[in-house]
Amino acid sequence: MRVAIFDFDGTLYSKETFQLMMEHLKTHPVHSKRYRQFYRAIMPPYIGSKLKLVSVKKMREQSVQAYLAALESFTKPELETYFSEIADKMHGDFNPTVVERLKQHVHDNDYVMLVSGAFTPLLHAVTEKLPIGTIIGTEIPYTGNILDLKAKISHIQGPLKTEKIKEALSGQDIDWPNSYAYGDSLSDLPVLELVGHPVAVQPEPSLRNVAKERNWEIL
Repeated sequence: MRVAIFDFDGTLYSKETFQLMMEHLKTHPVHSKRYRQFYRAIMPPYIGSKLKLVSVKKMREQSVQAYLAALESFTKPELETYFSEIADKMHGDFNPTVVERLKQHVHDNDYVMLVSGAFTPLLHAVTEKLPIGTIIGTEIPYTGNILDLKAKISHIQGPLKTEKIKEALSGQDIDWPNSYAYGDSLSDLPVLELVGHPVAVQPEPSLRNVAKERNWEIL
């Protein structure tokens, strides 16, 4: 079985999800008052990352946790509605070239996967009309159908993406040399290196350099 693995931010979706999520919370007609709590929580790790005192990975993890903390007491249906509101703002910013590639892979009987650090319910909402076989994202913990802020969140990024991909494909005979992966940043490198056909999509400079050195396709 061949697979085609797609990153989301900067690849399938041309912008950054977290920026949109921040703006949605800040301007929300009901929940905007929660933004101040979120902003206070993310500033220390953000400043720390700029000063190179906190790793980018840690900063992203803490930002994800802070965002959920701002949505304290939300039920699962309320969160799904909230993320659907965000998804409605995103459809016009998909990368049309990458969308066509995705559809072509489905036509060629490749198994399509989406792997992202974005929250899973948002990924499901925004891609509901796309033929994606498996979606791997950052899961939101619940207890009794209520957001559980005490539970540990596994933010999907870097090598953890590769682990989750292999876990999802466990037991399958994967033709890795003839499979594809699409990404835009150096953090996607572990996934891109899994396959025989890595594709750099509008890559950041560091990934562009790697792609040129290794003669990878660049979109």
